[in-house]
Amino acid sequence: MAGKLIFVSNRLPVTVEQRKSTLRYKPSMGGLATGLNSFYQSYDSLWLGWSGISSESMNEPKKKEMAGTLLQEYRCVPVYLTRSDIKNFYHGFCNKTIWPLFHYFPNYTVYEKYMWDSYRGVNEKFCDLVVRHADVNDTIWVQDYQLLLLPNLIREKLPKAKIGFFLHIPFPSFEVFRLLPWRREILEGICGADLIGFHTYDYVRHFLSSVRRLLGYEHTIGEIYMEKRVARADIFPLGIDFERYNHAPENKQVSREMTRIGRNLEGRKVILSVDRLDYSKGILHRLKAFDIFLKNNPGYQNRVTLIIVAVPSRTGVDTYIKLKKEIDELIGRINGRYGKIGWVPVWYFYRVLPFHTLTALYALSDVALITPLRDGMNLIAKEYVAARGEKGGVLVLSGMAGASHELSEALIVNPNNIDQVAASIRQAIEMPLEEQEKRNALMQARLRRYSVTRWAHDFIERLDAVHADQQSLYERRLTPSTRENFLNQYRGSKNRLLLLDYDGTLVSFASKPERASPDDELLGLLRRLSNNENNEVVLVSGRDRETLSNWFGTLPIGMIAEHGVWIKEIAEQWHEIEPLRDDWKAEVSPILELYMDRTPGTFIEEKQFSLVWHYRMADPDLAEMRANELKETLINMTENLNIGILEGNKVIEIKTSGIHKGTAVLHWLGKKEWDFILAVGDDVTDEDVFDALPAYANSIKVGLGMTKARYNVLEVETVRELLGDFSRIEHP
Repeated sequence: MAGKLIFVSNRLPVTVEQRKSTLRYKPSMGGLATGLNSFYQSYDSLWLGWSGISSESMNEPKKKEMAGTLLQEYRCVPVYLTRSDIKNFYHGFCNKTIWPLFHYFPNYTVYEKYMWDSYRGVNEKFCDLVVRHADVNDTIWVQDYQLLLLPNLIREKLPKAKIGFFLHIPFPSFEVFRLLPWRREILEGICGADLIGFHTYDYVRHFLSSVRRLLGYEHTIGEIYMEKRVARADIFPLGIDFERYNHAPENKQVSREMTRIGRNLEGRKVILSVDRLDYSKGILHRLKAFDIFLKNNPGYQNRVTLIIVAVPSRTGVDTYIKLKKEIDELIGRINGRYGKIGWVPVWYFYRVLPFHTLTALYALSDVALITPLRDGMNLIAKEYVAARGEKGGVLVLSGMAGASHELSEALIVNPNNIDQVAASIRQAIEMPLEEQEKRNALMQARLRRYSVTRWAHDFIERLDAVHADQQSLYERRLTPSTRENFLNQYRGSKNRLLLLDYDGTLVSFASKPERASPDDELLGLLRRLSNNENNEVVLVSGRDRETLSNWFGTLPIGMIAEHGVWIKEIAEQWHEIEPLRDDWKAEVSPILELYMDRTPGTFIEEKQFSLVWHYRMADPDLAEMRANELKETLINMTENLNIGILEGNKVIEIKTSGIHKGTAVLHWLGKKEWDFILAVGDDVTDEDVFDALPAYANSIKVGLGMTKARYNVLEVETVRELLGDFSRIEHP
C-alpha cells in the first residue's frame, strides 16, 4: 500500500472527556477499536471520527489542544459535532431509523426528514475532513451505518480514490429496506466504495437485490456494474483478538477474579448472558426461556445460576427505558418464584464490566446463552469460545446472529422459539464433556485462523485488488490520446471497415425496444460516413431485417440482422448466411409462452429464424430466476435440434447453432484488405465480433465488464462523437 491508511468511523478509538479545564483521554469501548489497535499501529495510518464531546463544550483553544493531542499521541483527527448533530444524527436517524429498520423492527422505526437532513449534513462534515487529509495514493476505509452516504460523497470529490466500506450490522431484505424513504440515496452512498464488506452472504445477497431493484445496476459474482464504475460486494466475517481471550485465564488479575466469583457459585452450573441492553438482543426472550427451563426441570432448581450482564445503552430513549423496566420486572418475578435462601436464580448486572471480570465470567461459565433476535455478527459468542481454552463449555447461539455461520458447532436456536431455547439450555448443561471439547476445538481453530487482524488484512488486500481492477478499466478507456490515434489511423487509411452494433451502441437502451428508432442526427451521421468512398459501414444488429430495412434501407450501408442469420450488401437483397429451418418453433413457442405468462412484464418477439424472450421490463429477481429456469429447460429439450440459446442484454434468443454476429462479420472481413477496422458493441453477442477481428483491428465496448474489446467507453454519446469526428475528415 503506497499511501497511508485512513480509517473513518463515527467514534474515534479514543474518547475525550472534559472535566472543568482538563481534557482526559481514554480508550473507547467496542470490539472494533480494541481489536484493530495492533493492525492500526502497523500502518502509516490516520483515524477520523467524533471524540465524544460536543463542539459547544469547548472553546477554540481547547479544540486546538484536543486536536493536537489526538494527532500527536493517537494519530487521530476529530470531526466536530454539535449538540444538534448528536441529537438528530446519532440519537435520531442512526438509532431511530437505520438501527431498528436494519434489525427488522419497522414498528420502532421513525421517518423524520429533519433527522435525515442532519444525517446527510454530518456525512458531509466527515467528507470535508477526509478530503482535507487524503492524498492521491491513500486508502480510505469507512465503517458502519452512521456513514452510509460517505463513500459516494468522497467519490464525488476524489473520483479516483481507493475507498472501502464495511457494514457491521445486518443489511435487511429488500421488502424491509424499501420502507426507507431515502433508500436510493443510501444505496448510491454505499456504492461509492470500490469494495463493500458484510459479515455474511445473506447480507450481501440482500444488498445486491436492493441495488438491482432500486438502482437498476446488474451484478455478477458480487461485481456491481454501474454506469462509470465497477464495485464489488463481498463477505468478511469480523474476527476477534483470539490470543488475548484464549490466554486471559492465565492473567493473574483474571485468575483472582475467577476465584472471587467462583466462591459464590460453587457446586452450581453457570449460564452466562452478556449483551448491550437493546431490543434486538432478545434478552426478554432468553429470560422467558430460562423461566420455562426451571419450571420444566425442577431438579435443576438450586443447581443452576443465570448471570445476566446488560450493558447500558441509549438510556434516554423511551424504547430502551421501557425495555429495561420489563427486564427488571421479569428478573424480579423469576427470582421471587424460584429463589431460595442461599440461591438466587438470576444474577443481574446493569453496567459495563472490565475486561478481567468479563473474561473471568467467560472462563467460569458452563454455558453461554447468546440469543439475539437479529445481530450483524456478535463478538461475545466468539470471545466466550476463545476464552474456554480446553475446558469445554457450551455455546447456545441464535441463528439470527451473523456469528452462527462460523460457529455452526454451537447449539443453534431460533430465539423466537422459547421452548426450543429452554430445551437447548438443558441439552447444553447435560452435554458430555468430550462432546463439548470436540465442538469447541473446531470453533477455536476457525477463530484462531480468522482473527480480527486477519479480517482487516484480508479486507485491505481485497480492496487493493479491486482498485487495481478499477485502474485497468481506466487504462482501457478511450482516452483523448487514443482517440487522436484513431483519427490519425483513419486519416491515413483508404480501405476502412466500420462494424457498428445498434442498440446500446448507437442509441441508448429504451424500456421498450420498439421505441429505439434512429433519430435524424444518427441517420445523417451514418449517411456522411457511408458516402465516403473509402468507407464501408455495416450495422451488426440483433434486430429483424424488416425493421432494419425500414429504418436504414435508404442508406448505402451493409446490414447484419438477427445476430448473423441475415446479411445485406449495399444495393443488394437480404439473404441467409446459410439455409436455415424454422420448423423447431412449433416445439419451442409453447415453452416461451408459458414463461411469458408466468413472468409479468416479459414478451416474445418472433423473427423468421429465431424466437426472442425479452425480460427487461419484468421484476429483476423473478426475471433472473425464470431466465435460468428457461435456459435449463431449453437446453434439455433442444439438444438434438441443432438449436442454440443466445443470451443478450435482458433477452434469451433461440436460433440455429453456429450462427452469430462473428460468423456474419467474416463475410465482410474476407472481402478485401482493410487497412482500418473499427468494431463497436455493448452486448455479450458483440463479443463474437471482437473475437473474429484480426489483431490489428480496433474494438470498443460500450460499458464496463469483461470483454475481448481493446477499449471501453461509458456512453453512447462518446461513440457518436468519435464517428462524428470521422465523418468530418476529408477524403485522402
